[in-house]
Amino acid sequence: MKIQGRALLHICCAPDATVPWKELLDGGMETVGYFYGSNIQPENEYKKRLNAVIQLSEFFGAPVLIDSYDPLSWLIKLKGNLYFPEGGVRCALCIKTQIERAAQIANSKGFTCLGTTLTISPHKKPGLINGIGRSVARRYGLRWIDVIWRKNNGFLRSVEMSKRLGLYRQNYCGCILSIRGEKNGAK
Repeated sequence: MKIQGRALLHICCAPDATVPWKELLDGGMETVGYFYGSNIQPENEYKKRLNAVIQLSEFFGAPVLIDSYDPLSWLIKLKGNLYFPEGGVRCALCIKTQIERAAQIANSKGFTCLGTTLTISPHKKPGLINGIGRSVARRYGLRWIDVIWRKNNGFLRSVEMSKRLGLYRQNYCGCILSIRGEKNGAK
């Protein structure tokens, strides 16, 4: 993938970052990972995911910026929308919160491009994610990396690479409400 510039790649989790981070780096783009995990609960789950992101960063030899863990601020931002079903308003606000924070970091550190690993998941809506990303990136003067990473077997390749590297793979999106959704059979 040939995109010019210096990119900050928002990482939701290490498995989902495997393919996007590799493709950007292989395309010659200076790509720094950015891990926002305030939506991830409980804290021991956050730590497992953080350690996996650090492991992947070390494997690629690429830096990763780690934001502070502040689940209370995440809950406050989403208050009033917490009990919407999985994939609805709550998730859209969560995605916007994460991409907005990534854009702030990218802008303050001189990046020219911003992207996310979220579109690799078959459980997410890439049109929604990239729409939010384009809008947020434009406001911060950044170029959005408008890719649906799950195309070309991206998700399958991420699963295979995660297994090869021994990365921790979670079974829910991140917030405590998505745990409830997974237990009820929702995705």
